[in-house]
Amino acid sequence: MRTLIDQIDEIDGVEVFGRVVGVRGLMVEVAGPLHAMSVGARVGIETAGRTIPCEVVGFSGNHALLMPFAALEGVRRGCRAVVMTAAGAVRPSAGWLGRVVNALGEPVDGMGPLPIGPTPCRFRNSPPSAHARRRVGGPIDLGVRALNTFITCCRGQRMGIFAGSGVGKSVLLSMLARNVDADVSVIGLVGERGREVQEFLQDDLGPEGLARSVVVVATSDEPALMRRQAAYLTLAIAEYFRDAGKSVLVLMDSVTRFAMAQREIGLSAGEPPTSKGYTPTVFTELPRLLERAGPGAGAGAITGIFTVLVDGDDHNEPVADAVRGILDGHIVMERSIAERGRYPAINVLKSISRTMPKACDPGYLPVIMQARKVMATYSDMEELIRLGAYRAGSSAEVDESIRLHEPLEKFLSQGKTESTSLAEGYQRLEKIVMSAETEN
Repeated sequence: MRTLIDQIDEIDGVEVFGRVVGVRGLMVEVAGPLHAMSVGARVGIETAGRTIPCEVVGFSGNHALLMPFAALEGVRRGCRAVVMTAAGAVRPSAGWLGRVVNALGEPVDGMGPLPIGPTPCRFRNSPPSAHARRRVGGPIDLGVRALNTFITCCRGQRMGIFAGSGVGKSVLLSMLARNVDADVSVIGLVGERGREVQEFLQDDLGPEGLARSVVVVATSDEPALMRRQAAYLTLAIAEYFRDAGKSVLVLMDSVTRFAMAQREIGLSAGEPPTSKGYTPTVFTELPRLLERAGPGAGAGAITGIFTVLVDGDDHNEPVADAVRGILDGHIVMERSIAERGRYPAINVLKSISRTMPKACDPGYLPVIMQARKVMATYSDMEELIRLGAYRAGSSAEVDESIRLHEPLEKFLSQGKTESTSLAEGYQRLEKIVMSAETEN
């Protein structure tokens, strides 16, 4: 019997494979055992000298439709397409902190292999049940004065940073990663410029921020499937730490590039384009991705900060409009503020946290409301003031807004190495507002 068992063990496992019958752009058509190829399954296309990992994204007639995780050079008609696994999973652990990985969970920082965790985490996990989730926690200290005071965020809340290109999103993300009061930061750089990755890691994030972070990178030159997978992996790693009872901050730059990657995949699979060429699955996948952040059923919570690259500075373009409706608040960064040298270039009046006013300290709520009122008054009269058409003394409210404009601008301005706590931010704002009342 022992001999028979040994002989059975020596028998090679069954290998299920099909054959490539066509390539259309990014799409590969495979004929073969369709019963073994479910949507999301991994398939390896064997070419001369390498195997190209792919994912099944759909079916057409008797053919499976595959999208590649790498370039398709060398693929020809008749190549074997070996069915590898079902939908992928990753095994993160605490040893991943301080590491940089690609969209498949493989190390790309040259620091050796990653430790394997005990529990597999699916890339495309379902969001927690609405009834099983806890409510958002208390205020979280983000270390940025403008956010802590005017747009206070709670643990487990999901916020969006809406801005055009070159307005300072990456610098703001690095400030959050270094200064936030959280146990772990998981940073997803989706479709990032290859040149900027090292600059972000070394200059913006720094050794201190990297030490308690896991960074997932998929640069803009990588296939659409890798860019989409980077977003899924970012949330999978965050879910692992959340389920371990940690307070997790997820920073993703950017959701727009995730939507663009999904658009490429959808168009290649034959989906009809809708608004601005985005396919229906884009608006299906966005809530499935973003809803994975938030409080869990246990003690842990994922606080999500997602950047949205608004096309042509149009804050009502389709992706920005969809994301704004899903998240729990939005932070608007404006080019005009950055052009006059105030960073971070946050427009406080156009930004909102849906947990306000309950999230802020009740004792300072009148101060915050008064400061907002002053800034709104100045914004309404700004053109007249700059042109010199306003005469001092015509309105007490306008005079007060002019006196407080410079102090408030200095308050909202913050260097990327600075950090201000929640309590300190409230106190500094109170001094500014109270000084005006004292003069009156």
